[in-house]
Amino acid sequence: MIHRNSSKYRLEQALASTLLFVSAAELLAQTSEPAQTQPAHATNVTTPPLEEQEAQPKQPSHYKSKAWGARLDSEPPGYVKTLDQFGVAGLEDMDWLEFGLEHRTRFEYRSDYRRPNLEDDEQFLLRSRVYVGLRKVLDPFRFGIELQDSRQFHSDFPDRTRDVNEAEFIQAFAELYFKDALGKGYPIQFRAGRMSLEYLDRRLVARNRWRNTTNAFDGFRLRLGRPDADWQFDFFAVQPVERRMTARDRADEERWFYGLVGAWRRWSKYVTLEPYYFILDEDRKGRERSDREIHTLGLHAFGPIGATRFDYDFDTAFQCGGDGDRRHRAFAFRGEVGYTIQHAWKPRVSLSTVYASGDRDPDDGLSERFDRLFQATHCPSTSDLFSWQNTISPKIRLSLRPASRLRIDTSYGAHWLASDSDDWVIPGRRDPRGDSGDFIGQELELRVRYRIDPRVELEVGYAHFFPGPFFENTGPADDADLFYVQTTFHF
Repeated sequence: MIHRNSSKYRLEQALASTLLFVSAAELLAQTSEPAQTQPAHATNVTTPPLEEQEAQPKQPSHYKSKAWGARLDSEPPGYVKTLDQFGVAGLEDMDWLEFGLEHRTRFEYRSDYRRPNLEDDEQFLLRSRVYVGLRKVLDPFRFGIELQDSRQFHSDFPDRTRDVNEAEFIQAFAELYFKDALGKGYPIQFRAGRMSLEYLDRRLVARNRWRNTTNAFDGFRLRLGRPDADWQFDFFAVQPVERRMTARDRADEERWFYGLVGAWRRWSKYVTLEPYYFILDEDRKGRERSDREIHTLGLHAFGPIGATRFDYDFDTAFQCGGDGDRRHRAFAFRGEVGYTIQHAWKPRVSLSTVYASGDRDPDDGLSERFDRLFQATHCPSTSDLFSWQNTISPKIRLSLRPASRLRIDTSYGAHWLASDSDDWVIPGRRDPRGDSGDFIGQELELRVRYRIDPRVELEVGYAHFFPGPFFENTGPADDADLFYVQTTFHF
């Protein structure tokens, strides 16, 4: 009888899963019948997002940040195309109907230090999405619907809402779209219903690319301008959607999330400015949780550094308000400087640092831990161990593109607590006296992505965590690993 916790058994499982994923991806590539002849307008994965195709007049694209994890998903999502782009005879004029289908399967093996007893675990995560949208033909009326099914199998632990959300709408909205209302290429867009949101560098409001489930909101959004125009202004008022694994999701009626986000592009070729203001208002009905009102004011800026091959991206945010009976005051900063080497492999080296304040004294009437709002935690850590809360995390990263279909990136990071008496938030470890030190540990990361076919991508990743004194002094501690294999299929 095989002992389930033996390292040999788990290594065999990981290798077998890798071979399974590679074989499946190759099979998909071989069985995908490429069109022998396609209309001249048929496109592939290099097709610009629909929001850029609709822009008028045609202008050179504005500078896009090269910072790690900062590139926003398009609207509609990147896997969506209009029917005329599928290269199917008879659909050449159907540029008004949007459709997309995506499926992702990921195998994960974790020596999971996020759990109290450091148990190992392995699981299969499946996520399927389908999108249908209508545009142009009934303008100014438009709509979009996106259905997602998220499931997990083979885990030793109970299901969680971060992994499981069966057959749920993550977008279902109606929209009024007034093209060129503010001048050529500057529409007014009013959207109401359920929607996903991504803003700035995805550190505070994100759609979630890695996690098996997706943030969604019920409410409305007003947009002036476009993401590819010289300027843009967004206002939204939404309620976060409570994910329920097998029941219908519903809006959290005790929480409102408001936002004002601006963007000034191309006024200088060296800087894009994105100021923002968010309000998270929580009015709890029960006594077990306190009311909160958190105001977040910040500025995101990025661009090239002169005529060099250097680039930069930084985000700074200040928070104030109230957290129950305590005043809230917190600060966070993230900065990255990169250099792209002139070489066929397009290597880019970057140095980054992340800071977010922690609470120094829980009894002083002041809450100082930065609130990450609706952040994508995979940005600061492949293992999802760290978030933009009570942390100081410098990192160095190298990215390569040895071939058009192959991308490789690797990084080294070190992590400290900003306040040694506050939580290491994700695992929930704390020394309230601050006697355990502030150095959490170090992390090495590697990711390889290979596009087998215009519709199929294979991704393999590995992360290793080396514990530091804080980890060792606050409970069980050991080196830890994450290994995963992922395939993504787009129709």
